[in-house]
Amino acid sequence: MGNNKVWFITGASKGIGLELAKKLLAQGYRVAATSRNEASLIAVLGNSSENFLPLEMDLVDEKSVKNAIDKTVGHFKTIDVLVNNAGYGLLGALEELTDAESRKNFEVNVFGLLNVIRNTMPILRANKSGHIFNISSVGGYFGEFPGWGIYCSTKFAVAGLTESLAAEIKPFGVHATIVYPGYFRTDFLKDSSLLLPENPNEAYKEVRQSESAHKDQISENQPGDPVKLAEALIKVSEDQNPPLHLFLGEDAFNMANQKIASVQSELGKWKEVSVGTNF
Repeated sequence: MGNNKVWFITGASKGIGLELAKKLLAQGYRVAATSRNEASLIAVLGNSSENFLPLEMDLVDEKSVKNAIDKTVGHFKTIDVLVNNAGYGLLGALEELTDAESRKNFEVNVFGLLNVIRNTMPILRANKSGHIFNISSVGGYFGEFPGWGIYCSTKFAVAGLTESLAAEIKPFGVHATIVYPGYFRTDFLKDSSLLLPENPNEAYKEVRQSESAHKDQISENQPGDPVKLAEALIKVSEDQNPPLHLFLGEDAFNMANQKIASVQSELGKWKEVSVGTNF
């Protein structure tokens, strides 16, 4: 099929989603792009056309999700590649984040993603082909960042459910890939995409330091190029045997290896305790 494929991308008005949509359209693919505001999509990607469909969609409203997918099928007749990219960051210590703040992050990053999968899978299953990219984060594999516990836990959840999803959909000829980006130069660390606690607790000095570092030093200085990330996703989508785990960025690659080495070391050190618990 090549670049005749139809891509459905959530959170496409900025960041990784926007760069991916731009790259796909430039290469002749067909793209359905969603955002909470259709005008923001039209402003950066243009009006609806034969190859492009901008869609206003509320991730946490399953009716809105189903409506967007139905419109996509009405326009393009099918969906071949799903990219669950929409989400936002939350930086705060577990103690200082409220139940409502924590649940909202899960509502968007995890349950919103599930809404999209649930309503897209019947199409991919009927086609007996397709590919789902779930955008996690290196923080969905390596969580040792003070202040990122809730966000990381949403991304660990995305990774875990995608592993199971991959096994469930394999018999239908559909692939699933967990994407773990490191630091890429998008607006993810700006106020529009990264929320802070309503009631910060100044006892958490390391969390405040992390907040300051991310806002004042890392933002706009991230090493990853989002255009190259988009190119990587397109390349993987065309592979006959795509990976389940895809780390993008040298920093993500190194952190993954750091965790693997740490786990292997602890497995060895505590082997007798681990294997000594059988009857």
